[in-house]
Amino acid sequence: MDDDTLRTIGEVAARTALTVKTIRFYADRDIVAPTVLSPAGHRLYDTAAIARLEFVRTLRALGMDLSTVRAVLDRESAMSEVAATHADALDVEIRTLRVRRAVLRAVAVRDSSQREMDLMHRLAALSAAERHRLIEDFVDDTFGRYAANPAMVELVRASVPDLPDDPTPDQLAAWMELAELVQDTDFRDAVRRMADYQARERAAGDTTGLHHDLTEAVRTLVGGAVAAGMPPQPPAATPILDALTARYATTFDRPDDNALRRWILERLDVADDPRVQRYWRLLGTVNAWPDQPDLAPIFTWFAQALRAHMA
Repeated sequence: MDDDTLRTIGEVAARTALTVKTIRFYADRDIVAPTVLSPAGHRLYDTAAIARLEFVRTLRALGMDLSTVRAVLDRESAMSEVAATHADALDVEIRTLRVRRAVLRAVAVRDSSQREMDLMHRLAALSAAERHRLIEDFVDDTFGRYAANPAMVELVRASVPDLPDDPTPDQLAAWMELAELVQDTDFRDAVRRMADYQARERAAGDTTGLHHDLTEAVRTLVGGAVAAGMPPQPPAATPILDALTARYATTFDRPDDNALRRWILERLDVADDPRVQRYWRLLGTVNAWPDQPDLAPIFTWFAQALRAHMA
């Protein structure tokens, strides 16, 4: 049988992997009409018609509806434009399926309730722009009314959750907790108190930024003491405390006295909210950042050492 031979609908079905019913449906809808009808009224198809049927099969397999298929076949729509549109639609569908899979995996791991599962799915389905707006709203609400440290505000504003299209259960759970945290009224109040304190300190002349060098000094000196099991009371803690207060005195151009130590303790108390540390750890999990050490025990030891010294 050569390529110019007319084929019956059964032969066309075998060649195209379409059912006879489907081929008849396409003919009835004027998608692919038979080339001719036999004297007995049977539908016959030539090579061009079979190629058209195979093209329709491919377009339908790619998810195109019949009106779009008809427009492509009739050259009312450019194939490149249709393909681009459907590729974009498939991207959305693929992301949706990945989110659903991630939610189901997280539910299986966490044994979540129906309410938690619904919340997880709703939050995971947010677009990147919507997740960014959630953080921007948090920053505007907590820092917006205060002249807080601009470097800190910019750091928080720039550090946004970047949930991948195919998140792990841990990333999804962290994002859910983070989204709830930034909308928590008590947490926002605590951050506002920090922003208010920063604004008052800046008004009093503190414009030295985020003090990375001081933070590193505390991490190094106090971290070693904590690792060694050193108590925060004198006399063991005195050399470390003296070294750190001297660094603070130099950085802020203040006398190294008890007033400075009370001031340092106030700064630690304002910043020592475990939810702030939790915020950054959750953000790191969502964004797959390298694990950062937990600084809470270090700053707790530092505060205890200051209190013990002043007592």
